[in-house]
Amino acid sequence: MGGHIVTSFDDDLIELRARISEMGGLAETLLALALDSVEKRDSALADEVITKDKRIDALEFEVERLATQVIVKRQPLAQDLRLVISAMKLSTTLERIGDLAKNIAKRGKHLSTTSPMRVSGSVVRMGRQALAQLTAVLDAYAKTDVEAAISVWRRDVEIDDAYNAMFRELVTYMMEDPRTIGHGSQLLFIAKNLERIGDHATHVAEMIYYTAKGEPLGDDRPKGDPSDLEPRS
Repeated sequence: MGGHIVTSFDDDLIELRARISEMGGLAETLLALALDSVEKRDSALADEVITKDKRIDALEFEVERLATQVIVKRQPLAQDLRLVISAMKLSTTLERIGDLAKNIAKRGKHLSTTSPMRVSGSVVRMGRQALAQLTAVLDAYAKTDVEAAISVWRRDVEIDDAYNAMFRELVTYMMEDPRTIGHGSQLLFIAKNLERIGDHATHVAEMIYYTAKGEPLGDDRPKGDPSDLEPRS
C-alpha cells in the first residue's frame, strides 16, 4: 500500500511540473510574439498574444487546484512540501509574465497605428534580453539546476541597466521633440513591463533555490541604479 501512495504522490508531482512547464513555454511564446508585434508593427500578432494569454490563466487555476489537492491528500513534508508550494508560486509568477506580455502586445497594437520611432529597436533588444533570461531560468527549473538559477538571479542587473538606459534615451527624445511624447510614453510602458518580467524571472530563480536548499537565496543581488522617474501604469 505504501508503494502505491508514493507512486501516486510522484504522479501528482509529475503532473504539477508538467503544468508549470506548459505555462513556462506559453509565457516564452507570448513574450516572443509580443516583441515581434512591436518590431513588425503587426496588430494580428498582438491579438494572438491577447487570445493565448487565456490559456495561461486557465493553467494557473489548474495548478492551484492540483497543489491544494496534493497538500490535503498527501500531507507532504520538507522538500516535497516546498516543491508543491513553489509550484503554486511559480504558476502565479508565470501568469503575471503572461499578463505583462499581453500588456506589451496591447501597447504594440497602439504603436502600429502611429509613425515609427527610431528607439523602438532599443526596446525590442531589451525585450530579447528579458526573453533570454526567462528561457534560461525555465531551463534551470526543468533541470533542477541550482547553479544556472543563481546565474540568472545575478544577471538581472543587465535588465535593470537596459531599462535605465532606455528610460533616459526616451525622456531625452520626448523633451527635445514634444511630438514624440505619445509614442515615447507607450515605449516607456513597454520597457517597464520588460523590467518587471526580468524581476519575475529572478523570482523563479529564487524559487528553484528555495526548493532545493530549503532557505532563501538572499538579498545581495546586484541592482541597476533606479531612475529618478518611472512611468506609472
